[in-house]
Amino acid sequence: MRFHVFLSIALTALLNATPQVEAGDSQTLADRIDHHINARLQTEGVSPAPMVTDEAFLRRVTLDLAGRIPTTTERTNFLSQKETEADDQVRRRRLVEKLINSPDYAYHLRNQLDILLLLRSEHNASWREYLLEATNENRGWDQLFREIFLPEDTLSSDLRPVSYLKKHLNDLDALTNGASVKWLGVNIACAKCHDHPLVDDWTQDHYYGMTSFFKRTFRTKKGFLSERFEGLPKYTDIYGDEQQPGLMFLTGQKVEVPPLAMDGPALKKLQEAIKNSERDDKADPPPRPDFRPRSEFVELALGDSKNRFFAKNLVNRTWARLLGRGLVHPLDQLHSQNPASHPGLLEELAKAVVDSGYDLRHLTHAIVLSNAYARGTYESESQPCPPDLFAVSVPRPLAPRQLSLSLRIAGQNPEKLKAKSVSDSWNVEREKLEKASEAIAKKLLIPNEDFQIPVTEALWFSNNVSLQNDLLSTSNDRLVGYLKKLKSDDEVVSAAYASILNRGPDSDESNAIQQYLGERGQRREDALKQVVWALLATPEFRFNH
Repeated sequence: MRFHVFLSIALTALLNATPQVEAGDSQTLADRIDHHINARLQTEGVSPAPMVTDEAFLRRVTLDLAGRIPTTTERTNFLSQKETEADDQVRRRRLVEKLINSPDYAYHLRNQLDILLLLRSEHNASWREYLLEATNENRGWDQLFREIFLPEDTLSSDLRPVSYLKKHLNDLDALTNGASVKWLGVNIACAKCHDHPLVDDWTQDHYYGMTSFFKRTFRTKKGFLSERFEGLPKYTDIYGDEQQPGLMFLTGQKVEVPPLAMDGPALKKLQEAIKNSERDDKADPPPRPDFRPRSEFVELALGDSKNRFFAKNLVNRTWARLLGRGLVHPLDQLHSQNPASHPGLLEELAKAVVDSGYDLRHLTHAIVLSNAYARGTYESESQPCPPDLFAVSVPRPLAPRQLSLSLRIAGQNPEKLKAKSVSDSWNVEREKLEKASEAIAKKLLIPNEDFQIPVTEALWFSNNVSLQNDLLSTSNDRLVGYLKKLKSDDEVVSAAYASILNRGPDSDESNAIQQYLGERGQRREDALKQVVWALLATPEFRFNH
């Protein structure tokens, strides 16, 4: 049975203002993706796995673009088109366009960016509000980069984007590593104490050159960011000599620091004004220097037309999020000794990203339209295939909010949910679901590459009476309450699978559950709860596949 196979894998206005993705351009880029992937498959003599079924594609792409499982209404609408449209690609393309231009896409991308940038380490409502505004407006990745690293220049009266730098402002190493890893795809932490022992690209000068961009940044008591007029980090090399590389980007490009045209007394007065602004929220803001290292960092990152760390990192992380593995892997190892699995594809996608104005929606659209994205698995497990060929799909654990939102969707009466999903107020309903899912999401780990469902999570689900009472309620607005009213066990099984696993049951699954229900005729309500809970607890539900 498929059930056991999976067990073994152990805001309306804003919507109207959202720019629509140009389908033609996205499809052209999707075709280029398949060209590069197929070329290597042919060279390696590997046949790719067949495309997934319509049911599997619907679930996969809805989780990836909407951040939740599809509703039974969405499933019915998508599958019913098969009788009227012969071209499967056309139907799938329309589904993708609908999802990527929906309110759900902005909410889901907001949640993903919250994990990437702040690891969802705290529920920062204002920060999440800022990210949602940005994703609704489809702001370019370069614009977000400027707003987050230079909020005093781009959004001078808005404290929300300050949250990113504020998190590590008192830890220069964490601030440097975060900027390098999350935004440029480069981990240079091993070059702090000596030149990188394994990667020739990175030296101590690179590490301390990068820290120099953030050394002067401080936060006033009122919460605004600014920069001091002096200060550059120094280090002692392995020979005991003191070095000061100054401002140096990952490419080796240096920025000349202009001399400070200020005498001692004037500098002392300025330093005191800065201290007052850090201690007293009533103090006047200190004057801002004309030369600001953090601004130089932003310009160097965006102006790098040779290595394109900024653009390649965006491509690589988006690709990994949608296909389970980066073109460069691990994701923080963009350097000459760790080439991409498909160098030409990475270069072409990076160029397309820059040409599109760092349009993340456009990039995502192209990837999910590709055949590489829509592949399934081999029928036989005796066909091992290197993961960097992208010949088969990779099961991906759901992020905390993907799982918590999907639990909320699966546990609702599908008829009640239908009325909400077909109305013009879905944006409001999605916001309600986001808030309702927060408590569950907080309890879940952010999956890593080698994720396995932790014992703590399994125990939490098993012992959380409040969660079970909510999801398994027999009230009319819950799935169990809906199943109680169905006349036959066959209807019950089909409805449960459609709501939870977004597919129909196979004959073995249907027979097994109907037998179970039949043996518990006097305890039917409890039996229905057990069936629903068992399906919700399967790895098939826990993973995107």
